[in-house]
Amino acid sequence: MKKNRVIVWFRKDLRLHDNEALQDALKHGEEVIPVYVFDTRVFGGTTKFGFPKTGKYRTKFVIESVQDLRNNLRALGSELYVRVGIPEQIIFELAQKAKTSWVFCNRERTEEEVRVQDALEQNLWSVGQEVRFSRGKMLYYTSDLPFPVTHTPDIFTHFRKEVERFIPIREVLPTPTKEDFEPLTIDVEAGSIPSVSDFGLSEFESEKRAVLTFKGGETAALQRLQYYFWESGCIENYKNTRNELIGADYSSKFSPWLSQGCLSPKLIYAELKKYEEEKTKNDSTYWLFFELLWRDFFRLIGKKYGNKIFQKGGIVEQPEPALKDDRQLLQVWIEGRTGVPFIDANMKELALTGFMSNRGRQNVASFLVKDLLVNWQMGAEYFESLLLDYDPCSNWGNWNYIAGVGSDPRENRYFNILAQAKRYDAKGKYVKLWLPALKNLPPDKVHRPDAIPLKEQKSYNFHIGEDYPKSMISTERWI
Repeated sequence: MKKNRVIVWFRKDLRLHDNEALQDALKHGEEVIPVYVFDTRVFGGTTKFGFPKTGKYRTKFVIESVQDLRNNLRALGSELYVRVGIPEQIIFELAQKAKTSWVFCNRERTEEEVRVQDALEQNLWSVGQEVRFSRGKMLYYTSDLPFPVTHTPDIFTHFRKEVERFIPIREVLPTPTKEDFEPLTIDVEAGSIPSVSDFGLSEFESEKRAVLTFKGGETAALQRLQYYFWESGCIENYKNTRNELIGADYSSKFSPWLSQGCLSPKLIYAELKKYEEEKTKNDSTYWLFFELLWRDFFRLIGKKYGNKIFQKGGIVEQPEPALKDDRQLLQVWIEGRTGVPFIDANMKELALTGFMSNRGRQNVASFLVKDLLVNWQMGAEYFESLLLDYDPCSNWGNWNYIAGVGSDPRENRYFNILAQAKRYDAKGKYVKLWLPALKNLPPDKVHRPDAIPLKEQKSYNFHIGEDYPKSMISTERWI
């Protein structure tokens, strides 16, 4: 008897828990073929300004996540079939060979991802098959919202007030068991998982100064969730510590796993509610929910405005003419050679680890755009390349926000870099961690080395222009 056979295409939803596409596939198919494709346009491709589209840190994280998903599926008697190439071609060919009925996947919302899923849909239609889309990235279901996506409020506060008190968040979908999977009655090659070097990127050792050794995969994600809530209780101080700069526990660090779908936002919310019931409910527990709301908001704005979030004029369609495509200034910023310690330390951390605090991201972005007058799109693309936790809507939405072309009620959002440095790194510990040339400077001097007289520099065994670059922007600007 012919089996009803289906494919579940894993994308940025590399988990078994709360995975709607996987649940739908198990519900409609007697035999389920789980597939992941490393898209060679994403892994190995370049951005408009020439950066690797997916840098070595995120590439390694995704590879680890795919391996973990394969291990977890094998433990259930299934398999993850891995391929490298063009997904809309590879999955189409596999669907033809396996004579499947449907391909199930979680829908993505930004142009490149939409183009791929649309092309696959067209290919499948040609042989009488179809794609069945689910949702897998957001806390809220769009069908539950009190407005259509096209009417999403442009201001976050307005969005929050319309949803947080009135719209319930649905239950977490169950994790499959062995009983949910039937053995395949056809032969399909499992395929090899590539290495970082297979995509032309250099292998690397983890940086000892990194806030955390991020390991990709659902297993590590669930361990981090357990640790942050139940083992350490760090969640109780989240609001007070979230703007710190050093160490594993100043923020949840869930974002890399959220970005690849190794961790469901609904599961975080469910665990948060459980913690509030069993332990404590305070401003910090609310604030983590608040950050999850921001994530949904940026995704809805990305859907509402489409490609505008990637364009120089942003969603307001008003490009700033003063911003130039200055590659020389951009490179100095990238390399952490601006001579402004708080900026340089953050950029060094990003370059060496693929991670940077939210506070750091806002400051370096403001500096690039408002002080160096460099096109914000160049910074957004660099972040796209380097960040472990890159998410299109959140990354580009935040850059829109800083550049003044996004959903921000303030006309000119500008960060006073010196004031920020003194507030969030008062003793200069963070700056000295990433810029050891400044290790001998006292706390009241470390953020303004350009203001130290030459004679005084000698007393610290330090010389501007030799040990540390001259400042591109005088710190007098922020006095």
